[in-house]
Amino acid sequence: MCQKLNLGCSDSEANHPASQQQHYCQYKNLLAAERTTMGITERFISGSLAGITAQTLVYPLEVLKTRLALDSTSRYTRISNCVQKMLKYEGYKTFYKGYVPNLPGIIPYAGVDLAMFELLKNFWLQHRSRDSVNPGMVVVLACSTLSGTCGQLASYLFTLVRAHMQAEETLGGIPPTKMISLIKIIIVTEGGIGFH
Repeated sequence: MCQKLNLGCSDSEANHPASQQQHYCQYKNLLAAERTTMGITERFISGSLAGITAQTLVYPLEVLKTRLALDSTSRYTRISNCVQKMLKYEGYKTFYKGYVPNLPGIIPYAGVDLAMFELLKNFWLQHRSRDSVNPGMVVVLACSTLSGTCGQLASYLFTLVRAHMQAEETLGGIPPTKMISLIKIIIVTEGGIGFH
């Protein structure tokens, strides 16, 4: 199982941040147009759009990774076997299960994460740097940790709902649980603490 999971995990986790950062720069350039400075709103929008774009591209791998991680019966022998079975029994839409609640989650996550990272890094460069454009590894790591944590806090509810929907299988003609229904089920069965 670890071998099946690691390949799916490494693909999506390696590609997502690089794709997101590339799209962030492209959206920033598009929104900045002729201006030399960007405000927090433009950075947040650029980050949100970059997050949506990157997540859309890697989302099928996220669903696949979740399925492989939860496969306690060894139903799937390889990644390709998992893909074949998901397509055969559930159709191509299964690779985007949980995508809708993911969107309202990715908007604050990517927007806060990327905008805050850039603001923190630029603040450091303006107030603490000694004639350098490179803040150094420790500063970049600290800015990334703080911005990522804030992004996670802003989007945790949607991440939880998305994971529940990704793990759910549609077998025997039973319709998948909708986002609002799933939120109600979590409230009824676990109470408010179910979201933390």
